[in-house]
Amino acid sequence: MVSALAQTTFLVMALLNRLCAEHDLSLTQLRVLAILRDRDRVRVSTLADHLGLERSTVTGQVDRGVRRDLLARTASPGDGRAVDVSLTAAGLDLADRLYAAVTASLEGLTGSLGAADQRRLAALLDRLLVASSSPGST
Repeated sequence: MVSALAQTTFLVMALLNRLCAEHDLSLTQLRVLAILRDRDRVRVSTLADHLGLERSTVTGQVDRGVRRDLLARTASPGDGRAVDVSLTAAGLDLADRLYAAVTASLEGLTGSLGAADQRRLAALLDRLLVASSSPGST
């Protein structure tokens, strides 16, 4: 089982790395786009928490995204010292295209499974994700 999980991880990482290379993105930049695609705006500190990275590292990633016109910075409405990050129109377009590409690739991987097996796999993966997010799990 561990070997199958590791091999699946390598397969998914290869897919993500290929997409990143095609769009001149780092894996972290891809993750930033994915997180922001699902949210209107996020504080840099919250983004750092989601990514599991130091705020200074995330600030550098945001700088790169701003230079490429994928991200925009704004002052946080509730706290003038805090900075919010959001997708620009170009960033949202790229995030949507990447989401579609990842979805198509992953559906290709699981396409040989029947509907019941796909539901079972999704349920098991959800359980792993919930267990890994509980305190003391890592």
